[in-house]
Amino acid sequence: MEEARMFLPNDNSSRRDELVNCMSRESSSHCGVKKRYNRDKHQDEVSRASKAVKMMEQEEIGVHKMFNEMMFHSYEVCITSMDNLRISMATESKKNNRKSISNKTRDVVDLRTLLVLCAQAVAANNHMCAHELLKQIKKHASASGDATQRLAQCFAKGLEARLLGTGSHLWQLLITERPSVMEFLQAYKLYLAAGSFIKVAVTYLIMIVMHAMIGKSKLHIVDYGPRFGFHLAGLLRVLASREGGPPEVKVTAIGCSNLRSCPTERTEDIGMLLSKCAREFGLPFKFHAIMMKSEKVCIEDLKTNDDEVLVVNDLFNFSTLMDESVFFDHPSPRDIVLNNIRNMRPNVFIQSIVNYSCGSSFLSRFRGALFYYTALFDMLDATIPRENQLRVLLEQGFLGHGALNAIACEGVDLMDHPEKYKQWQVRNQRAGLRQLPLKPHIVKELKEKVKQNYHNEFLISEDGQWLLQGWTGHVLFAHSTWVAEDVPSK
Repeated sequence: MEEARMFLPNDNSSRRDELVNCMSRESSSHCGVKKRYNRDKHQDEVSRASKAVKMMEQEEIGVHKMFNEMMFHSYEVCITSMDNLRISMATESKKNNRKSISNKTRDVVDLRTLLVLCAQAVAANNHMCAHELLKQIKKHASASGDATQRLAQCFAKGLEARLLGTGSHLWQLLITERPSVMEFLQAYKLYLAAGSFIKVAVTYLIMIVMHAMIGKSKLHIVDYGPRFGFHLAGLLRVLASREGGPPEVKVTAIGCSNLRSCPTERTEDIGMLLSKCAREFGLPFKFHAIMMKSEKVCIEDLKTNDDEVLVVNDLFNFSTLMDESVFFDHPSPRDIVLNNIRNMRPNVFIQSIVNYSCGSSFLSRFRGALFYYTALFDMLDATIPRENQLRVLLEQGFLGHGALNAIACEGVDLMDHPEKYKQWQVRNQRAGLRQLPLKPHIVKELKEKVKQNYHNEFLISEDGQWLLQGWTGHVLFAHSTWVAEDVPSK
């Protein structure tokens, strides 16, 4: 139970104490002729408190169970969830013609055009026009409608907050009222089953690491922003079954300090969970947490050894680093991080990025976000039934919060500053990194996996030495590998 309790957003033991204290106060505050009445009332309080405690304990048990599933059996869990989604989608398609319903909605109103027009009005400070357009958008938006209606529901909240000047306040409120760990895990599990994006990213990471470890016995992974560490658990599982025996593994996890509207993960606690995984897998394992801003971490902090393979990994986290739009007179944190990685001289730096450009203005950022989230919402509409309540949580909660932040916030309140992969290419090369060629057998295997297991609209392709992922021709994510420029080619 301890592993699950670490991640609960609130301290349940203190909540239990509060309930007990409350009952004690209630029982001691009454006397005299009302004693029997108070005794009955006290019993009601005890009953309600007992039920509340029981619910909290059940939630802890559920979180613990799901963590174990995701850490130890993520592949099996993913396959089962994918099969269940296929059955659900097949059942839904028999009930109604989704395509005709969607087309009827689009014939009535073009919500995406209205969203762009509203954003233009907001950017021009034309409040009257913006309010009128927003009224039309909200009239047709719906959290349970088609993909465009659901997208409009999210974007309307962001536009309204920006129009009213409450974006920063609303974002801080969302952070304090973030969903529970159980809700996050359920939504993550659904997203994992619906799309190939995370699965391909993790498989790519594992295959690159396994190639780097050929003939080697010691591995040191430097992982930026490990979140809940599920990708590392998957890697440990594969390493443990390596032909020739498992290597010694050390993970240095660099804690992500950015606030998000999802449950907070504690890097040290992730280490305990990964250590448990390693013991179960029979893998020699060490964990080192560095609780510093990413741009502050240097080679001296890593405790590296000459006889270990050093792998630096970033799984979609560098877009949270500030860029030149915030730091005008100083090097941007992302450039500092890349320079530090070059100085680490890793055997390989594995980079996975979110591929859309936020530009330098609100309007360009809005268009980039609209492009990105439109593709994601379309993907979810094609792979998850509309009646699925977890889909609403995933869209309106987690994805919706990201969209709201991109639209309503500015400056230090802006969580993500994504760039397209070609922009990262220039940035990496400027930092003294050299891109490694894609390995054809890895690309081939990933393409086959996506083709066999996922919807036919999922894109996986190549451009230069980047592995690209997307939906219906829209590139949403990209992956590549790098070394320091002065490291000799092999």
